[in-house]
Amino acid sequence: MGLSDVIARELEAVRRRSLGLTDTLSEDDLCRQHSPLMSPLVWDLAHVGNYEDQWLLRAVDSTVAGRPELDDLYDAFRHPRAIRSGLSLLAPDAARAYIGAVRDQALDLLDRAPLDDERPLLRDGFVYGMVIQHEHQHDETMLATRQIMGAPAFWADSRPLRARESAQNVSGEVLIPGGEFVMGTDVDPWAYDNERPAHPVTLEPFWIDAAAVTNAAYVEFIGAGGYDDRRWWGDAGWKWVQEAGLEAPEFWRRQVGGDWTVTRWGVPQPLDPDEPVQHVCWYEAAAYAAWAGRRLPTEAEWEYAAAGADRDGANLGQRLSGPAPAGAFAGGASKWGVHQMLGDVWEWTASDFTAYPGFATFPYREYSEVFFGPDYRVLRGGSWATHPLAIRTTFRNWDYPIRRQIFAGFRTARDA
Repeated sequence: MGLSDVIARELEAVRRRSLGLTDTLSEDDLCRQHSPLMSPLVWDLAHVGNYEDQWLLRAVDSTVAGRPELDDLYDAFRHPRAIRSGLSLLAPDAARAYIGAVRDQALDLLDRAPLDDERPLLRDGFVYGMVIQHEHQHDETMLATRQIMGAPAFWADSRPLRARESAQNVSGEVLIPGGEFVMGTDVDPWAYDNERPAHPVTLEPFWIDAAAVTNAAYVEFIGAGGYDDRRWWGDAGWKWVQEAGLEAPEFWRRQVGGDWTVTRWGVPQPLDPDEPVQHVCWYEAAAYAAWAGRRLPTEAEWEYAAAGADRDGANLGQRLSGPAPAGAFAGGASKWGVHQMLGDVWEWTASDFTAYPGFATFPYREYSEVFFGPDYRVLRGGSWATHPLAIRTTFRNWDYPIRRQIFAGFRTARDA
């Protein structure tokens, strides 16, 4: 199968996913703003089409007209999420028609665009990979919106039971030897600019959790008064947790008698003690690590420990409707024997989102460069909702340290 065939297949697959996330909902649900943290779903739907319009039509062939009059409306930087419901957005049927028309033109152009073109945008199909990953990333965002709104899961699923049955007993920590390794990539043709260039990094030996911190472990932190003890929180984290009145991860509820439930897709269910804790922010992750006498790994430590982790053996791409228990998907462990570093939950690291030495923006500043600085913390590894094409051990995600609606957890580390 040639590269053009692969691209056409993946474009079809991601669009099928996007429509599956939206066609099952009413027009009111698609147009409503379910949280100021999230866009109306109909905005996401048209936005992925407008992004494709700009990059797979007009950027590839300047003679294609497209619909540039929609660029401002679906510009994520001009219109913050909290105000998007007040914009004159395309209605659901119009959005579907628009993205369908763009896709037809993009596939027609794919038949004519030379993927061996020396232009960096087309070389190895980069621009197509960028657009496919972008749509998958918005699909994960739309899943987060569905979780907030309590929409029922749109897939029938009994697979978590099978994941539990196959789980190994994973506990403790793994020693990662020190030394120099190459961080980032120069060879992955669809890697983003912030993953480049590959550069040497020297690390001291360290220990890292063999699996992400579980619900059971996090319940111990809560039971020990973790949310009420100033010692475990930095100044900003303590101020925030007090103002927000937090006492547990997002979507958790304490029942009479002290047991916890978690609401998933609108349905309360008993908390699974063996699953990685999910929907915690960076401040909560750092506080737990401090309470446990540990710390969060740097992103360099995380990437080194993840070497050899296999996407095919990971809980990615909605194989399940949530995280798998610790020790499941053992075939995806890293070469060091660290489990589930890809999939299940995004993992907060200790690192700010900054440029690598020699960084160069490509193809536009607003993907990475404008976010560099101390306001954002790096997450690694992807979640159960992340598509395999949109994750790799070098992939860098980032968000504000207060964000909890994302499918994020963490693991801890310590110096050797």
